[in-house]
Amino acid sequence: MNGMLNQYEVGDFFDEMFSAPGEVRPHYKLLAERFAAMDDEEFKRKGLLAENSYRSQGITFTVYSGDEGTERIFPFDLIPRIIPSGEWEVLERGLTQRLTALNCFLDDIYHDQRILKEKIIPEELVLGAKNFRPEMCGFSPPGGVYIHICGTDLIRDREGMYTVLEDNARCPSGVSYVMENRQAMKRVFPNLFSKYNVRRVDRYAQDLLTTLRQAAPHGNPDPTVVLLTPGVFNSAYYEHSFLARSMGIEIVTGTDLVVQNDQVFMKTTAGLKKVDVIYRRIDDDFIDPIVFRKDSVLGVPGIMGAYRAGNVALANAIGTGVADDKVTYYYVPKMIKFYLGEDPILPNVETFLTSETSARNYVLENLSKLVVKAANESGGYGMLIGPHATQKEIETFRTAIQADPRGYIGQPVINLSRSPSFCDGQVEGRHIDLRPYILSGEKVSIIPGGLTRVAMRKGSLVVNSSQGGGSKDTWVLKPESPGSKPTTTDTSRSDGQKQNQQQTNP
Repeated sequence: MNGMLNQYEVGDFFDEMFSAPGEVRPHYKLLAERFAAMDDEEFKRKGLLAENSYRSQGITFTVYSGDEGTERIFPFDLIPRIIPSGEWEVLERGLTQRLTALNCFLDDIYHDQRILKEKIIPEELVLGAKNFRPEMCGFSPPGGVYIHICGTDLIRDREGMYTVLEDNARCPSGVSYVMENRQAMKRVFPNLFSKYNVRRVDRYAQDLLTTLRQAAPHGNPDPTVVLLTPGVFNSAYYEHSFLARSMGIEIVTGTDLVVQNDQVFMKTTAGLKKVDVIYRRIDDDFIDPIVFRKDSVLGVPGIMGAYRAGNVALANAIGTGVADDKVTYYYVPKMIKFYLGEDPILPNVETFLTSETSARNYVLENLSKLVVKAANESGGYGMLIGPHATQKEIETFRTAIQADPRGYIGQPVINLSRSPSFCDGQVEGRHIDLRPYILSGEKVSIIPGGLTRVAMRKGSLVVNSSQGGGSKDTWVLKPESPGSKPTTTDTSRSDGQKQNQQQTNP
């Protein structure tokens, strides 16, 4: 292979583009041909064009540490990730199955608690979870949907098998970058893009609005929908404003809303206007200072009363955090079997619950070999990657696990799949994951592709933007596209041995 990719090293990982050194997977051949005809200078010019486009539009994210200021341009890699239609069809079925089971689980634990009574999940792990909300017991949200928007993180292992790393069922972020990445690629590589039959992502905002409108109380056919943001200093504020603008709805802060007679109103220049649906980007703890954190200045006093009275819908529902607790994650395959009577299409990563004595001993003895995660942290925080950790960091986690066994899980180090990425002036392999965005209303719909996050630092397995990660455009091919059939192991294959391993602690 000539051009930019001729020195590319596949490495001992599953590579998205290459099946072996110099052997391009069928669905990447057109892209490889285009890159072979391009020199480094042309590619750098295109990268600069994309970066300037992001800068001029203010496409940023916020970090709260470091010396470079809080506003950063979101790193964007110009080499797209391409998913054949056959692979995507399996992922769609698996993600739909998973979200359906999670919504069943939330409805159950806040009502009959059958899954606890039948001892499928230990009662203390759910009722003692940080984000279990007793205030939701006996209450059904409008339409019966708890998780309206979910971001489920997928990875591929060394064999190319897709597995679920975690579910984000509270306020999943990043979808704005999916749409902005697509616009950047169409602008920078218009001819290449036109040669592939890539499924569109630009309908997401309208699909999201439809989902939110379907959540309106009392079947209101013309509800007022708003997006509730913590404000301009939140790390995802760019996305909040982008989505509100794309949906044509108002973006508000807590001070823009008021509750009267168990109804929520928005302050406008023409007076108060009733609000029916709130797409909240504020965590439970801060949404109502009367019920939750008394010191919160972000939420709306009395909003829980209006919610429980059935006069306003919140998306996602209060209390969904118990579903993306990393301890709860361990039991999702059992939920799928319990509620749906089906085997999981997408498996979990093997997980060890440190709340169980044998598993805790195993984790403590192997901290230098495992990944350890705090049950309720996100963004790459509260995590130990044993092989890359210092002895001091390992001992800190040892002490934390012993003090709070329920608060942690252990997992083997998964060598995430890699994709060619342009870093430090050359094309090198970087580890990636995939966050599809799943909407649940009258039906489940999934944006074709999602956000491919890239660990821009060489050798790093952490893809979060707050930890130096970036992203790339994700192309899901239509069935008639060249190379659109899957080229790896069928992820719908049932592997009883692997499933049993994942559900059994040592």
